[in-house]
Amino acid sequence: MINRLTKIFLLLLISSSFQSCNGQTKSELKQKETKITEIGKIVSELDNQIWVVFQDKKGDFWFGSNRTGIYFYDRNELKQFTQNDGLISNQIRGIQEDNKGNIFIETPKGVSKFNGEAFTTLDVVKSPKNEWKLGPNDLWFNCNGNANNVYRYDGQSLYELKLPEQDIENALGITESENPYVVFGIDKDKKGNIWFGTVLAGAFRFDGNSFLWIGEKELSRLPDGREPGVRSILEDNDGNIWLSNFKRKYRIKSDLTKEYEKLKAVELSEEIVRDKILYFNSGIKDTEGNLWMTTYGGGVWKYEGQELLNFEINNGKEDVLLICIYQDNNGKIWLGTNNDGVYKQTGKGFEKFEPKIKKAAANKGNRCTSL
Repeated sequence: MINRLTKIFLLLLISSSFQSCNGQTKSELKQKETKITEIGKIVSELDNQIWVVFQDKKGDFWFGSNRTGIYFYDRNELKQFTQNDGLISNQIRGIQEDNKGNIFIETPKGVSKFNGEAFTTLDVVKSPKNEWKLGPNDLWFNCNGNANNVYRYDGQSLYELKLPEQDIENALGITESENPYVVFGIDKDKKGNIWFGTVLAGAFRFDGNSFLWIGEKELSRLPDGREPGVRSILEDNDGNIWLSNFKRKYRIKSDLTKEYEKLKAVELSEEIVRDKILYFNSGIKDTEGNLWMTTYGGGVWKYEGQELLNFEINNGKEDVLLICIYQDNNGKIWLGTNNDGVYKQTGKGFEKFEPKIKKAAANKGNRCTSL
């Protein structure tokens, strides 16, 4: 059951990954602004497919759905924003906040910026010489995969960049025609290096000056034909890098920055190996240094440094299909799902989250004054 659901989920994400950021203006550098003062509508519940959870600096929550836009929750009311309100797409893939409090919403068609009053579509600036830079306040996007393109926002412009091509045909048996550099995961380590996980080309680390490539077959196409991809990148307390799987972790050699060694991550039981739950699609390192990782239909896994613990997520009718994991400002862990909305950590387990709405009547055309 788990293997079948895993395959379905991988096909779902991989097929959607090849959508491009074609909704962005190619020639105009001027941003398109939704010039309206009354946007969004008050609703009473979240969509079942919530792929992103985010809490901003003010403590308010944002929930990104796979089909119905984004939901804003300030503990008083729940407000929904869609393309009708200026979003570039209703499929939300990421949410970030800059140091000025602006919210950036990543979609397969591009990036929308919300300044508290209106949505703006960020135009892409193509770097003619593929000039890579790394600033402490940069925001990074992949727009859900667009060939080997990634996007860096420096506070002014959104730059399109390409990962450096490698000899993946000899190293991994993958040809260029298979779009191996599609970017799934983007994360930072504690030194500020930016990591990129791809669908077939392994993982890349950029330190501001040069790239380190980890091109391992276990991060590409597996012997049984599966293509799990590097969807999440975690750094543990010892500085080891976990690349979307429980089997291996990687230690970057400090004296030779272009080399690494591959280590065993955890001792896996025969049951886990038999069920092949060896890859995770999202993960976080919590405030206590524990690693949390989610699998599609296989629950949540927690690694405290010694063993791998599993928390099943079931609503009494079916397995809950997990997409994302997030830790809020108070240390609580949230789970976004593909079939049952949002779950929140309560004690040692997780319960379905139902927003408490103080304003009972849902209506359209409300002013967005709570932001």
